[in-house]
Amino acid sequence: MDDELDALRRSRMRWNAPLSEAHAELLLDRMALTGTVTDLGCGWGELLVRAVARTPGLRGVGVDTDSTGLERGRAAAVDRDVEFVEADAATWETPAERAFCIGASHAFGSSRAALERLATVVPAGGRLLYGDGFWAAPPSPATVGIFGDDVLTLPDLLDAAGTAGWRVLHLSTADQLEWDDFESTSRAGRQEWLLAHPADPRAPEVRAWLDERLRQYVGEYRGVLGFSYLVLGR
Repeated sequence: MDDELDALRRSRMRWNAPLSEAHAELLLDRMALTGTVTDLGCGWGELLVRAVARTPGLRGVGVDTDSTGLERGRAAAVDRDVEFVEADAATWETPAERAFCIGASHAFGSSRAALERLATVVPAGGRLLYGDGFWAAPPSPATVGIFGDDVLTLPDLLDAAGTAGWRVLHLSTADQLEWDDFESTSRAGRQEWLLAHPADPRAPEVRAWLDERLRQYVGEYRGVLGFSYLVLGR
């Protein structure tokens, strides 16, 4: 799809994870934020910006390779002490006593690799808010084909965190309403465009994408792919 349609992909999304406002506030409370918080794989960094806005004296650093997301973040962070850096989260070496990594394990290669690498960035006494997908029910071959074979079950994800040296300070998972809202908003920008431009030459491609995305969600992974939020300490 062209740049216009690509930009619509996430235009109605609050953040790129299944997360409600109330759940986000809970997670930020559990992080005991102080000093500087670094969001590795930040996208447009909505949670990072909110963390800085609600915590006096907190500074934020967002790290990602997605220039479009970073520009959106910079626009949202005007008058906030947040810096967005275009860099590979997997190679970030600056120590971070408070860090976020939500839905970005792919940048490190796998969930296990992410947890191990992040343990070298967050020093002893620090905290990490880690968000990642997990199998909430046995996946079909088609579902594995969508998400790959590196997705873990929740017990295996917790074992991976422990093996990497983390202690679990908080565990919660996205509920069905959070998932439904996340999936709906991920389609909403293009869906609104399609309704407004039904005769556009690009409309058949957009319609096919929307129909396939909805079919996959409802038919393949709704209730099968879960999403966990872990506040981890070392």
